[in-house]
Amino acid sequence: MEATISAHMPGLVARVIVGEGDHVSKGETVAVINCMKTELAVISEHDGKVKQVLVKEWDEMDVGSPMIILESNEVK
Repeated sequence: MEATISAHMPGLVARVIVGEGDHVSKGETVAVINCMKTELAVISEHDGKVKQVLVKEWDEMDVGSPMIILESNEVK
């Protein structure tokens, strides 16, 4: 199953911490968004392997903008 990690706040992508092929755990920070001079962590809600990174630093995000796609074996 694929799981999409989306932006939870509007702002600019300050950092992308994971890359394609990386394994991530539920609760792990995968990116950071800068919103009004405050850095906010984007947390994975699933365990899985990063299939695709859709953003790069300085991309502008809206709430719900897709950022990272994971391959996950979790059943939802």
